[in-house]
Amino acid sequence: MFQGSPRLSLVLTIGLLSGCGMARQDVTQGIPASSPPPQVAAEPSIPQGRWWTWAWAEPQDTNPVWNRTGEFCDRNQPDDVWFLAGTFGGTLRRSCTVPPGRPLDFPLVNKTDTESGCRTFMATAKGRAVLDGRTIKPERLEEDDVLVTDAGVTDTTFACGLWVRLEPLKPGRHRLIIRGSSGTFRTGVDYTLTVQNHQRA
Repeated sequence: MFQGSPRLSLVLTIGLLSGCGMARQDVTQGIPASSPPPQVAAEPSIPQGRWWTWAWAEPQDTNPVWNRTGEFCDRNQPDDVWFLAGTFGGTLRRSCTVPPGRPLDFPLVNKTDTESGCRTFMATAKGRAVLDGRTIKPERLEEDDVLVTDAGVTDTTFACGLWVRLEPLKPGRHRLIIRGSSGTFRTGVDYTLTVQNHQRA
């Protein structure tokens, strides 16, 4: 999910998790596909700034990006979408329980940096997502000027990456494979997603 040197207080790196902010630079996360399956949502854009804010919200010990197993995937999730994390490099296996009715947003590979840094990063960015055996075509977001909040401070930075948004999944177990790369950086997660049934009476 990100590329860069990790930051202890918060996680994520790409500059610091993403290299977020003008002061922080260089962050990355995270190969193409055929036509998207029906589960792909028709939303006009993916909230990169909200994802980065989410990724920075937890300390390292409980941060979904640092975590290897997926046990902290529910930390600080918004009410209208469910974010999934990548890695700082390498491939992990994670399990995550997802509430019903939530679309899923996640990067295959992503970064926060300067405008020129994002152009360089996206020049070699590749990604692939496979949900239950079906390949999903990612959305390419380049040089997006976003607001990111870290430790109560909101800053403007450029964000870029290959992203996927999925419609809410049916209850039950799903297999999601995420792979991403840019230059020599490689990242991936094999997710087992368990979508809960609707609330019981």
